[in-house]
Amino acid sequence: MSLRGKVLFITGASRGIGKANALRAARDGAYVAIAAKTADPNPKLPGTIFSAAKEIEVAGGKALPIQCDIREEEQVRKAIDLTVKTFGKIDIVVNNASAISLGGTESTDVKRYDLMHSINGRGTWMVSKYAVEHLKRAENPHILNISPPLSMEERWFSPFPAYTIAKYNMSLCVLGMAGEFRPLGVAVNALWPLTMIETAALRIADGANAETRRSRTPEIMADAAYHVLTQDASTFSGNFCLDELLLRKSGVTNFEKYNNTPGTALEDLTPDFFLDAKQLEELDALRVKQRENARL
Repeated sequence: MSLRGKVLFITGASRGIGKANALRAARDGAYVAIAAKTADPNPKLPGTIFSAAKEIEVAGGKALPIQCDIREEEQVRKAIDLTVKTFGKIDIVVNNASAISLGGTESTDVKRYDLMHSINGRGTWMVSKYAVEHLKRAENPHILNISPPLSMEERWFSPFPAYTIAKYNMSLCVLGMAGEFRPLGVAVNALWPLTMIETAALRIADGANAETRRSRTPEIMADAAYHVLTQDASTFSGNFCLDELLLRKSGVTNFEKYNNTPGTALEDLTPDFFLDAKQLEELDALRVKQRENARL
């Protein structure tokens, strides 16, 4: 299955994982609505909706840059309406936009708490709400949230409760909407990285560890998202996917190409937050099996 001719509405697609997803779809000849806030260049966060649009066009797709703050209901409604007016439909929604602040309860001010929750949980829910009327008329419609498995361990909550709760709200949308939208034929899934993904946002949020961090590039998430979005929506829904595990199951064995620092061994990569123990066990077993098969 290909994404050729598909219309994707991607939030936060001016940079990072969102832009990587857009470029991967563009290589198939997809149409991409870039729904993001940044219209003017920012020296701290390179990339705008217009620069991303140019890259999408060069990659072989068609782009629609839309300045949109997903906290604002009217902006979301207008962005979705404009996408349908321009491209005639919406086949896929990628809820990628997210806010991060890695602080404890005492050090997190209420304004920052509200920001994370209004973007991560509320924004994801609202984009999905207004897009589903178009998705249910599409062929093989998908919603994909860039959010973690619901691993309910104290270690994922205690360091930064406000962020964890906000991020898990995106995953709770998957859990609820997968069941809610199944009768409509709309698939809803989540995708999360095994390792830290090197983006401008991460460098700001976790700049103190930049020298020691061994991360991967956003392209691993783009390739994994592509795999999800080309699955049969009637049978592949309600899944919380881990990027490397998903790709290995699909036959990918070369992961060096995704290393931000070339030559980094698998065991030296910096793990992301919120990882699920059962998925890690499955991944370890699959790595061993694939190494053994490669020796034969």
